[in-house]
Amino acid sequence: MRMLAVNVELVPAIKLMGYVSYSTPWMHFKRNTDEYVLYIIKNGELHMREEGVDYILRRGDMLLLEPGLEHEGTRKALCDYYYFHFKHPDMSALSVDNVAELARRSILEDAGEGDEQPVCHFPKHFSLSDKNGFHQTMHAMNDLLQLYRRKHFNRGLTALRFSELLIELSRAYFLNVLRSDKGPGSKAIVKVHALLDFIHRYYADKITSRLIEKEFESNYDYLNRVFKEFTGYTITRYVNKVRIQHAQELIQATHMSFGEIGYLVGLDDPYYFSKVFKQHVGLSPMQYYKKVRE
Repeated sequence: MRMLAVNVELVPAIKLMGYVSYSTPWMHFKRNTDEYVLYIIKNGELHMREEGVDYILRRGDMLLLEPGLEHEGTRKALCDYYYFHFKHPDMSALSVDNVAELARRSILEDAGEGDEQPVCHFPKHFSLSDKNGFHQTMHAMNDLLQLYRRKHFNRGLTALRFSELLIELSRAYFLNVLRSDKGPGSKAIVKVHALLDFIHRYYADKITSRLIEKEFESNYDYLNRVFKEFTGYTITRYVNKVRIQHAQELIQATHMSFGEIGYLVGLDDPYYFSKVFKQHVGLSPMQYYKKVRE
């Protein structure tokens, strides 16, 4: 499958954004551009051909056209759609043989170690089959269009929101791949992904086994087992890992006391905070402070 790898640390340059609604049948003109063009279909049909490959786009479909490749319409039809013309300094096409495996890696990337370049893999063509996902995307499109039409800083703000949209659509696509995949563990990975998102959002709160069971309507022991299988961490250890990562950032960037930092990351007992910090970092909070301040 053809996909686009996007370095999400770099922001795209939005050249044009808009929405069109054709009340009479219309066919796209032929062109070859030096920009990426993303189409998101709201209603009707858009018949397109790019470098000899035909696409019939319907409600919820998306197609990302690439620079330097000739594209044109192949048939007249009624169609309502949003479009983005943009350039990106670090975006490239690649062929993916095992999309399900890439989906597994992408969904679980938050649990990984290291400082690899953050890359979002965006499918060239896919459909938002989920009804709620479609309506949320249409709402996001309308908000983006209003932002784009604003008088001040519109292109820069739109570019930032557009980057967020690409990441969210990429995740939605990969989750849909895993839900449809018959491979072992695919359904469990969807659960793990949701739990990872929950932890990163609420790490500063008190996260108990009872709360997790209620939130995910699943047995905690089962969730803990599959979570460790795919991330290498128990749920409790991963929660503390996230907390300590944020504590390290606060130690590096502020002059708050360790008691204040522990409270902000959900470890309000000073002794327990120091113990957990040393387990994950190998240094006490004071030793770490002195190391980063040298």
